[in-house]
Amino acid sequence: MEYIVQILVLFILINCVFKLSFWKWRQAAAFGLACAVFIVWSCRWAILQSKTQLADWLQDVRVMQDAAVWVTVESAICFAFCFTRLRELFGRPHRTGIRILHVYPGLLVFPALFYVQTQAVFSMPGADFMLVSCLLAALVFVAVPLLTVLLRRLYPDEEVRLEVHFLVSLFVCIIGLVATVNGNVTYAAVEQPFDAHALLTALGLFALLFTAGALVNKYKWKFKKY
Repeated sequence: MEYIVQILVLFILINCVFKLSFWKWRQAAAFGLACAVFIVWSCRWAILQSKTQLADWLQDVRVMQDAAVWVTVESAICFAFCFTRLRELFGRPHRTGIRILHVYPGLLVFPALFYVQTQAVFSMPGADFMLVSCLLAALVFVAVPLLTVLLRRLYPDEEVRLEVHFLVSLFVCIIGLVATVNGNVTYAAVEQPFDAHALLTALGLFALLFTAGALVNKYKWKFKKY
């Protein structure tokens, strides 16, 4: 479970950098400064944590289910940004929603950074905890704008970055659900006998609606020409 959470944290940070690649360099640097300030500010709580306490949180079903909700909502916001941004790239009218989604950097990066901070503190038991936090904050402050510039150089096409951002968001959503289920099923499946009539009805309804949609889409363009 711990390894899955570490992979989830890693991809949350990667996804945040991809989102910041759509910002200007100064805006990414400002967000990097905000992350650095958060790391220094949260040092007082990070030093109070222990490996046992974090392990207990990872085994707590309610905590992990709440985390699953946050991961799902965050991923949905990223999906919405990808679609609305792609709509804007294809010349669709500008809307207020795209601006709101554009300025949203992602809030999961802060608990992810807190987790990284606690792991850094655990790996250096003899060092000054505040010094470790300050070094991590300085690294984040420098790395965030540099990584955004590097992503723009590697992927200059904005559509490609949108596609990668969407795929990473999808991966975060899936890994988040896998990491937070913890072997428990909220709604158990109900065993029922095989119902052929219901299956055929569903397939027939799907075929009918699919055919109707295809015909409407086909003749709609003919009517528009006239």
